[in-house]
Amino acid sequence: MNPLSILTVYTRIGCHLCEKMIQELEVYQQQHVFSINIVDVDMTPALKQQYGEHVPVLAVGEKEICHFFLNHEHLLTHFRSTELT
Repeated sequence: MNPLSILTVYTRIGCHLCEKMIQELEVYQQQHVFSINIVDVDMTPALKQQYGEHVPVLAVGEKEICHFFLNHEHLLTHFRSTELT
């Protein structure tokens, strides 16, 4: 799979905003081809330090698309840019 087709959600257990973002991304999977990689920041000390309470974070590789709430405009911009490559 193209690395641009893998969206990573940095999350933690019990995070209702994280669950909501994942649910919204699953709706987009009906129209766009991508996989969702869910990473629990509390499982890795470096990620826990990096993100702290700053979850959920949606990223593609090292590029952050949005945090806390799904930014539909930024996500659609990402999809449009990957369709051109």
